[in-house]
Amino acid sequence: MIKITMFSTADKVKGQGVGSAYLELLAMLKKYFSKEFSIEINTYKAADISHYHTVDFVYYLSTFLWNRGVKLGYVHFLPETLEGSIKLLPLFQKVFNWYVLSFYKRMDHLVVVNPSFIEKLVALGVPEERITYIPNFVSPKVFYEAQAEQKTAWRKENNLSEEDFVVLGVGQIQQRKGIDDFVQLAIQNPEVQFIWAGGFSFGKITDGYQKYQKIYDNPPKNLRFTGIIERDEIVQYYNMADLFLLPSYNELFPMSILEAFSCGTPVMLRNLDLYDSILKETFVTADDIDEMQVKLVRLVENPDELHDFQEKSRRAAQRYSEESCAATWLSFYTELAKKKK
Repeated sequence: MIKITMFSTADKVKGQGVGSAYLELLAMLKKYFSKEFSIEINTYKAADISHYHTVDFVYYLSTFLWNRGVKLGYVHFLPETLEGSIKLLPLFQKVFNWYVLSFYKRMDHLVVVNPSFIEKLVALGVPEERITYIPNFVSPKVFYEAQAEQKTAWRKENNLSEEDFVVLGVGQIQQRKGIDDFVQLAIQNPEVQFIWAGGFSFGKITDGYQKYQKIYDNPPKNLRFTGIIERDEIVQYYNMADLFLLPSYNELFPMSILEAFSCGTPVMLRNLDLYDSILKETFVTADDIDEMQVKLVRLVENPDELHDFQEKSRRAAQRYSEESCAATWLSFYTELAKKKK
């Protein structure tokens, strides 16, 4: 049995995709491989593999211990992907960027959730042979497509009618997520109901906190902010939505997109190069807010086209299924353990 220690504080702050990815991986390993892997969490017992999900300083120090086995880092972000998320003084930002890269270089191997980041890590000095791409995934038991009757009931509970066209956004309220465009689209389309599920996970150090707090407290009449909510509640919003819209400017592989796919919800995203290798032809693309506006109106007026993208979401959910990713993780962990021996 392979001994794996998970190091993570990702689930302590709600509303982060890193925490969702961590919880999904833990649940999958326990479900499929309870006999193959012995998993400890945040302990310093001897391990064959130490899997670091977050870059806490105490975890950095632990990488110098002799009993950590193969040190595996999970790359959920690079310093550049935090631009527009948190606001730090330039000196602190520079130190933090150096620290993150130093943490990654302490690893024997890295896992990225988007292959586009392999080239960027290599440019930063990480050997390519020490980087592996494994996509994110979500459990179909947690995020599922509900029956029509259940969707109607959830809408009624949330004061939404069957005739309402509902656009859902999910994530932290921050500039990087494209929240400004989401709000502006709500203003431009008063006949459409907009909902943003998420809040300020980083609190007052969120970039633009004061500005977005004012919008949060006084949104347009057709825009609701739910705040940070539990996963069993957010699945209801995916099922109530006619369209999932994430106008983000920078991502790796957002869990929210996979969650929407798993619920059979059509998806619209800003047209980013990093989506090309993982999500090609599965979503409605838009280069900017003007194109989002045009395509939103078209989808509202053409249910058949919306249905086509719903089918694409269902197919994408199968591509990034829990079961297929489970086989990948089994093989990957097994090979890492062999290298340790």
